[in-house]
Amino acid sequence: MTDVAEPVLVVTDDARRQIVDVRAGEPDADTLALWVEISGEADGSFTYLMELRPEADAAPDDAVQRHDDLAVVVPIDSVERLAGATLDFAGSGMVMKNPNRPSLGGAGSAPTGDLSGPVAQAVLAVLEADINPAIAAHGGRADLVAVEDGVAYVRMSGGCQGCGLASVTLSQGIEVAILDGVPDIQSVIDTTDHASGNNPYYESAKK
Repeated sequence: MTDVAEPVLVVTDDARRQIVDVRAGEPDADTLALWVEISGEADGSFTYLMELRPEADAAPDDAVQRHDDLAVVVPIDSVERLAGATLDFAGSGMVMKNPNRPSLGGAGSAPTGDLSGPVAQAVLAVLEADINPAIAAHGGRADLVAVEDGVAYVRMSGGCQGCGLASVTLSQGIEVAILDGVPDIQSVIDTTDHASGNNPYYESAKK
């Protein structure tokens, strides 16, 4: 791993404090770093994997940056695409502001399907009961687009559109609520066109 003098990713003080608070509840907390990497693409924006892992797992070419009591690891494959991005904490969720966008020809749109089935209805119930009331206070909304092969496809709108962070395993998020409430769902994919959103506030969490 390589300690970098200039950070690849800016981590605000609010985000660092939130992460450190969560890390404190983990076993061997002092050995854990925040890992942030590009996990894919969705509708013209990058999606992200964000988790706490031992700093010692970093490969020789991975970038390691230090923010007071928090080490942040950016795997080498994600360094260029995360350069200049900022990770912030906005009240109840992490927000990634990344000036970089995928090249043309990335991942396609979500499938569309019948939402009348029992699994889709269960996901809709979670969104309406647990998610939308919480993010509505910040002008946001999450809608189910499709359910296919154990995957729920969700589209964000309002204040949620434009957020860059697709995966926050250390924070309660949309995927956490759906997976807890609907055992038939194994993952959640955000299909939002965040490139056209303004005032990002919160986005789905994906592992």
